[in-house]
Formats: sequence, C-alpha cells, structure tokens
Amino acid sequence: MRSSARQSHALPRRTFLGASGFAVVAAHAAATRALAAAADAPLLAYVGTFSSPLKDTLPTQVDLPPGNGRGIHLFRVDRTSGAWTEAGVHELGTSPSCLVINATGTRLYSANETDRVGPGKHGTVTAFAIDRTSGALKPLNSVSSGGAGPTYVSLHPDGQHLFVANYFGGSVAVLPIRADGSLGAASDVKEDAGEIGPTKAQNAPPGSFAFSGHDRTHAHQILPSPDGSHVLHVDLGLDRIFVWNFDAVQGKLVANVPHAVAFPAGDGPRHFHFSPDTRHLYSIQEEGSTVVTLDWDAATGTLTPRQTLSTLPPGFQGSNFCSEILTSPDGRHVYCGNRLHDSIGIFNVKSDGLLEYVGEEWTRGNYPRSFTFSPDGRFLACCNQRDDNVAIFAVDKASGALEFTGHYAAVGNPSHIVFLDLAAE
Repeated sequence: MRSSARQSHALPRRTFLGASGFAVVAAHAAATRALAAAADAPLLAYVGTFSSPLKDTLPTQVDLPPGNGRGIHLFRVDRTSGAWTEAGVHELGTSPSCLVINATGTRLYSANETDRVGPGKHGTVTAFAIDRTSGALKPLNSVSSGGAGPTYVSLHPDGQHLFVANYFGGSVAVLPIRADGSLGAASDVKEDAGEIGPTKAQNAPPGSFAFSGHDRTHAHQILPSPDGSHVLHVDLGLDRIFVWNFDAVQGKLVANVPHAVAFPAGDGPRHFHFSPDTRHLYSIQEEGSTVVTLDWDAATGTLTPRQTLSTLPPGFQGSNFCSEILTSPDGRHVYCGNRLHDSIGIFNVKSDGLLEYVGEEWTRGNYPRSFTFSPDGRFLACCNQRDDNVAIFAVDKASGALEFTGHYAAVGNPSHIVFLDLAAE
C-alpha cells in the first residue's frame, strides 16, 4: 500500500515538473514575441512648426519670417538607424510651435502661437486625441491661452492641468484638463511685471549685437517641478525665473517666498531643465550665450546660482542667440543650442552637478530652435528652423558626443518635436 501510494504520488509530481518546463518555455516564447512586437511597434515623431504668414498678425515691432510649415507634421522613426519617414500632416495654419503629449500617449496639446482670438487677440491651445494605431490627430477643442503668442506648453504630473507661457503677452496661465482630455478655460493667469533689462547683455560675447527680447516682458517657458509642488517660469525681458507654489485643487499659482531668482542684466534667460536627480536646474540665456547651474531646493522652492559658463567654444566673438537646453536622460551631459553659430554645445556633468565644456557639434542646418531626445536616448533630433529640416544625430552616451546619422527630415520652419512610443503601454 505504501509503495502504491508513493507511486501514485510520484506520477503527478513528474507531470507537474513537465508542465512547469512547458510553462517556462511558453513564457520565454511569449516574452520573445512581446519584445519583437515592441521592436515592430511604431515610434512616432510629431513636429510643431511655424505655419502661417506672420506679418499681418503679429505686433508691428515683431520681425519674423513667414511660416513654411503646414501644421503638425507626423513621422515614423526607424529605431535602429534613426531615419524618419513622413506619415502625414495635420494641417493647422496658426503656428503650433510647441507640443506636449500626456503620460498615457492618448492626448496631444499644441500652443498656437500666431492665433488671435477675442478682443485681447490672445493665442490658443488646442487639445487633440491621438489614434493609437495611425498616430493621426483628432481635434477636441481650442481655448484661449490667456495672452498673445503662446510659445510653450507643459503638463502637471497629475495630468489634470496644462501650463502655458505667452511670449508676446508676458503672461502664464493654468488650463484645467477635463476627463475626456479637452481643455477648460484658464483657472489662473499671471502677468509678469518689473524692470526690463538692458538691450546689451552683461555676458554677451565680444562684438555681439544679439538683441531679441528686452523690449517688454516675455514669458518664454513654464514647467512644473518634478514633484509637482511648484511651477517655474522664465521671463526673458525681466532676466528672471519665477517660482510658484501650485494649488492643484483650485488650479492656482501662488507666489513662492522667495519668488524669483535674478540673472545678469540683459542676458535673457530663455529655457531651463531639471537634472534627473532633481537637485539641479540648468538655465540657458538667449542673449548672453551662457548656461547657468543652479541648486534646486524642492522643500522651499529656492534656486541658488552656482556656476556660469559660455555655451560657445573658447575665443568665439560675434553674435549668437541661444535656444534649447536639455539634460541627457541619464543626467551625465547637458546640451545647449546656439543659433547663428549653429551648434549644440556639449557639457559633462560632474559629481557635484557643475558643468565642464567638452565641445560642440554642427547642427547640419541653420538656426537650431530646439532639439529632443528619442525615448531610448539613442538619438537626438534637431529642428533647423531656417533650413526647413530636422537633422538626426546618434548619441554616444559615454562621452556625450553627437554623430550625424546622415538622415534629414524635410519640415518647413520646424520648431519643436515630441516622440510617441507605441510600444510603451
């Protein structure tokens, strides 16, 4: 009886082990298929552009070229080579110059810089639903941006608020996001005020005639802090970055104490970017051609400047307008855009967060307005605004060096790029 019992027990155990083996093989096969499917899933790039003649719609003192873009351009990206293939255009004649996609990849928002609505001739922000199969955009609605010339949009980590910086209006606004992804009217608008900086940047290179934004207030960028407790925005004309506490219940901006950090007179802070560890913030100055490293205290909302470096190679003389600044996804390098010099300055990030200049890469085009990393950090795509193309570079993650892939994408007056990885669910 015992022998029989042991035998009857042994058979199911051997059967169970066999089933486990098959389960492991099946799981491995499923994982392999999932990886293959992810590799085959489209990686999309949306490019915002200047897409309409501007002279009849902008204030008379603003001198910008006609927009050659057609709206929001869509491309499929080869994950191995970095090459882009045109996949469509959402026609939009209001210069959707800055884009942002929500965390689930289902909604896209555009700042329509040359739109003019209402008695204040405000710009607009448009909400789109994204077709997850084709990448096509379906407009949900458009609302006033709270000022003229919206030039930057960003999303709060809660996904329920969108922030917009109005360059020509000198204001920032909070737009609530409804359950369906559409936008509500602004829950808060703040207008910048203060003493305008001088037309000559304190840190400008020798011989520079760079002058762009010291005629009035110009809100150029707005971003939430990584934890969402604060919102920061830069005003180029005032040479300041402002810090707000964010009331997510009311959708209101409340002045932090201290409220702002000042930059050297006339240098014109344009964009900034947090380090991945959230301990530092790097700011690029459009007219001064500098990059400033600041410590960020998330508890108090305090910025403390620590270092200022030129974004240009040693010995450079003449005019240059800085544009974009990004920290690499791994936090090891900082990249700074130089217009007129038409280069991307490359900096190492040292252990204390300070920067070390290591060189620059020619953008293979004219007037690099912005650039964006692919989701895996392997490629950097640069908008050459005046050459009507996007140039693709491979990123050496160890050294930070950029190597031109030989791939361009034709886009009229490209301004800003966002990626959507359909393999990421």
